[in-house]
Amino acid sequence: QVQVVESGGGLVQPGGSLRLSCAASGSILSIYRMSWYRQAPGKERELVASTTGGVYTSYADSVRGRFTISRDNAENTSYLQMNSLKPEDTAVYYCNVIADGKDYSRRNVWGQGTQVTVSS
Repeated sequence: QVQVVESGGGLVQPGGSLRLSCAASGSILSIYRMSWYRQAPGKERELVASTTGGVYTSYADSVRGRFTISRDNAENTSYLQMNSLKPEDTAVYYCNVIADGKDYSRRNVWGQGTQVTVSS
């Protein structure tokens, strides 16, 4: 069993910053990929950023240069540093973890989401 919990959302003014955290726990042998997605009202869920193997990172064009994803391998935690926030960044942000359990099965697990609202 693998659990994923996000934290760090909130209300911020345009131009401000927030840092989201994603903690994975449970019967984890190793984590292959940690990703952040977001879903705005009336829109489909979209990939924001991901880190694979703790080395490779990728970003959506809309956030590249403003958001930074990082990972603490020892703590099975991912962070999403969001700078220069815009109203269009308003969404529920979800963490997704692809991990190998101690039973050697691969798990794809979602967190419950955290709300980010960018508004003056």
